[in-house]
Amino acid sequence: MKILVINAGSSSLKYQLFNMRGEKILAKGICERIGLDGRISGTTSKGRSFEYDVVLNNHTRAFMEVEKVLTQGDAKVINSLSEISAVGHRIVQGGSIFNKSVLVTEEVIAGIENLIDLAPLHNAAHLQGIQACRHVLGEDVPQVVVFDNAFHSTMPPEVYTFAVPYEYYEKYNLRKYGFHGTSHRFVSQRCADVMKRDIKDLKIITCHLGNGCSITAVMHGQVLDTSMGLTPLDGFIMGTRSGGIDPSAVLYLQEKEGWTPHQTDEVLNKKSGMLGVSGISSDDRDILKAERMGNKRAALARKMQRYQIRKFIGSYVAAMDGVDAIVFTGGIGENTIDLRASVCNNLSFLGIKIDEEMNKKLIRGKEGELSTPESKVRVFVLPTNEELVIARDTKAIVEAMK
Repeated sequence: MKILVINAGSSSLKYQLFNMRGEKILAKGICERIGLDGRISGTTSKGRSFEYDVVLNNHTRAFMEVEKVLTQGDAKVINSLSEISAVGHRIVQGGSIFNKSVLVTEEVIAGIENLIDLAPLHNAAHLQGIQACRHVLGEDVPQVVVFDNAFHSTMPPEVYTFAVPYEYYEKYNLRKYGFHGTSHRFVSQRCADVMKRDIKDLKIITCHLGNGCSITAVMHGQVLDTSMGLTPLDGFIMGTRSGGIDPSAVLYLQEKEGWTPHQTDEVLNKKSGMLGVSGISSDDRDILKAERMGNKRAALARKMQRYQIRKFIGSYVAAMDGVDAIVFTGGIGENTIDLRASVCNNLSFLGIKIDEEMNKKLIRGKEGELSTPESKVRVFVLPTNEELVIARDTKAIVEAMK
């Protein structure tokens, strides 16, 4: 069975084509700048790559270009789209409507539409991706949607409820939802597999650290708490997002600067975080370089990042009354050696001890254990694979239809 995984953004469309026999990636790529000038790039499992500019007026046109590169030319991996058995889509916001992956139906599409207010850019774009697939593949090819916050649906009310008048929860579903759930789901289960333990017997803290960051407490296989909230803005400092700050600070700045809600959103989501503090970049590699050259704001941004990560880990240890394992994943979590060392070495109260040489080796997609045999808490670097989770869910749902 061949399954195409789609992650549609407002001006982009990422894809991966899996052969589920062996769960091998046949090809992957991205269409960018949809609605502007347009560009597509990608690679195949045999090492062939391509990149070129092309007019992409909308997501349907982008999907037609994906069809072209998959079935024609040097990067061809299949003879026609008829070889694709199903399509799996990542959906950012499932609200409280969807707590698991489901087959796309008109009712499901309506549900995703109803949640657009909670994720206006993301959910609207995901719907465009679904419609583009329908247009090109036809309605007979099954499509499955995998929700980014579904894994977090096990959070209890005392965790997900905001301390504002309860009527706003009843009227607007205002609550914590959490995100990166597909990643946290994958690495927490992978952690249990590597430990050769049943996940139901474990307390795991998973740290998804990239341009967007979140930390999740997975207790006995279910999410107890996660750092992101109603939107991906909450939690701790990220590439361009502020993370959680005093709401009064936002009101103060709105009054002083005369910001509209849209301008406030732009500042907090796109101009804050590591970029806002450092004044250099949202990319940790650039900030690290600046820090080494003596830039104090760059150093401050990195210290804030490490402090806030430790603080969330510590709070989740308290929430779960213990922890068996901590996992680092995501672009920063998988590759930033000094971050992992700083976080772990400042959690000495947990009895964590890491192997400094192993820490240096576990980069660029390598999986392994950072902790030493004497460590009371095991620490792992486990590359995430959200697309594989989507492909697996899609396969299971489609096969259940037969």
